[in-house]
Amino acid sequence: MYTKAQEFMAEFFGTMFILLFGCGVVAMNNLFNLGGYTNITIAWGVGVFLGILVSNRISGAHLNPAVTLALAATKRFPTNKILHYIIAQMLGGFVGAAIVYYFYAAKLVLIDPSLSHSAGIFTTFPAVSAFMPSFMAELIASAILLFGILAIVEHFNNEGAGWLAPFAIGGLIVALGMSFGGMHGYAMNPARDLSPRIFISLMHFSNTGFENTAAWLPPVLGSVIGAIVGAVVYSYTIGQKPTLYKTDAESH
Repeated sequence: MYTKAQEFMAEFFGTMFILLFGCGVVAMNNLFNLGGYTNITIAWGVGVFLGILVSNRISGAHLNPAVTLALAATKRFPTNKILHYIIAQMLGGFVGAAIVYYFYAAKLVLIDPSLSHSAGIFTTFPAVSAFMPSFMAELIASAILLFGILAIVEHFNNEGAGWLAPFAIGGLIVALGMSFGGMHGYAMNPARDLSPRIFISLMHFSNTGFENTAAWLPPVLGSVIGAIVGAVVYSYTIGQKPTLYKTDAESH
């Protein structure tokens, strides 16, 4: 049994790892023209995979407030742990984005000295500047995410091969990005999107998306509602009866 402090640090570092590799690959693409969208989707998937490895043994590797809330809503996670998990995830996302910013700061100043068109390195933006298309994109992607995570975890646990789940979940993230990433950047995670957006606002970036609710609210509201929908649909269709307090390799 691990302490709340240990769980907090596991969720913090696991989420930080996601942002390090996710925002880092977008910075490589935007600042150096190295990579492309395929690289971006793969690096986000690898970031999630590594975040799971960092944290799963201690916290179950939620790494996402939407995941934590969805697991609690379907009686897979105790409600008395929600607060410290979510705080750790949000702080991890903030610090991960901060590290990427400071790593690339010298190049960022050369490319965008006014910090007016680099917010997309750190956070997502809508392809269509309207709330409902962005909200539905995040809701659907997040529902697929949770449905997929629960199916993956149950399958590999039943086969006695739980160690394979992080690989499959990383692959799920890559596939979601390749198939559903265009409408709003497939954030699916407030810690991945809102925390970096707060960081770049504090660093005086302009055009951060906070000027438009269609930019910043769907990745928060859509991801949470979508994750709960996905977990509920799975639980009441093909899922096994939830076991309270079980937090195996469940992530992003």
